[in-house]
Amino acid sequence: MSLTRLTLRDFRNHAATRLEGMRAFNVLVGENGAGKTNVLEAISLLAPGRGLRRAQPAEMAGREGPGGFAIAAEMEDGAVQIGTATSPDAPGRRSVRINGVEGPAARLAEWLSITWLTPAMDRIFAESAGSRRRFLDRLVLARDPGHARNATRYETALRERNRLLGEVAEPDPLWLDGIEAQMAETGAAMAAARTELVADLSRVLETVPDQPFARPSLRYASEVPPDADGLRAMLREGRRRDRAAGRSLIGPHRDDLAVLLAAKNAPAADCSTGEQKAMLIAIVLAHAGLTAGERPRLLLLDEIAAHLDPVRRGALFERLATSGAQVWMTGTEMAPFAQIAGESAIWSVRDGAVFAQ
Repeated sequence: MSLTRLTLRDFRNHAATRLEGMRAFNVLVGENGAGKTNVLEAISLLAPGRGLRRAQPAEMAGREGPGGFAIAAEMEDGAVQIGTATSPDAPGRRSVRINGVEGPAARLAEWLSITWLTPAMDRIFAESAGSRRRFLDRLVLARDPGHARNATRYETALRERNRLLGEVAEPDPLWLDGIEAQMAETGAAMAAARTELVADLSRVLETVPDQPFARPSLRYASEVPPDADGLRAMLREGRRRDRAAGRSLIGPHRDDLAVLLAAKNAPAADCSTGEQKAMLIAIVLAHAGLTAGERPRLLLLDEIAAHLDPVRRGALFERLATSGAQVWMTGTEMAPFAQIAGESAIWSVRDGAVFAQ
């Protein structure tokens, strides 16, 4: 299954937009600021989390509307209906409905596998470890829906542990035991899922030649023990240290995705912008192969083709065509997509309005 209809109401600059007639390749073309990326962002909100811009719900509501937004999607001509929305009364709370039943956002991962690349992610190797963790977690979530629940429970327990250690003069050891038990259970599961995915990605990448995309070498950099009991013991032993620091210094929230350019054995942060982008594309393409045959998969690629030469564009389109995913791409002109124009659904985007071509 894949998306067959998408409706936006009062989302960013889209007052009322409907897209139908999707295909395996879907291309949104328009000037900068027309609203192309807004469509991709709306689709990204059909997964758990804050979407490809990591914006707060209140920031996404259209300025001309009443203060809320709505995104509705159908798969297989209405066989499955998924929606997310905010209301003027609660602009900061995003509700989720699947086939008419409201539920937690984590359930979205059970229905769709969504991955994206945006120009802002080109800096991911030079930014903090948090950016790379979020990227890795998005890849894990696209394959393992349970990862969202583990991450949510872990973050909740982490915040409570930090509060107790930082604000309470004499925190109850039994209460800390209970919190750390939840952190250990969910944290070990998170670390195991990340480790497994990185290992699987590495196996795929080792079989792919360096050309046309630079081949990355991946390693999950973690101090988390491989079992819950080990992590629980480390948390308990580290209470005094963490209390002095005012935060928890061990756990999957501190881990990193280490990336090297395989041909040069050079850290990705030291590589050129072009090499970094090529490595990101290589990782996403390898990931697309890993998730084949599972839930419906969407790849959102914002301004992906503009800065690739014809050889790399052709290779990208060939790999995407065999990925089994529904692909959404944006660009300011149609020329970079000429090779796939005949097999694509194409929309022109102007001032928050979308026109089928």
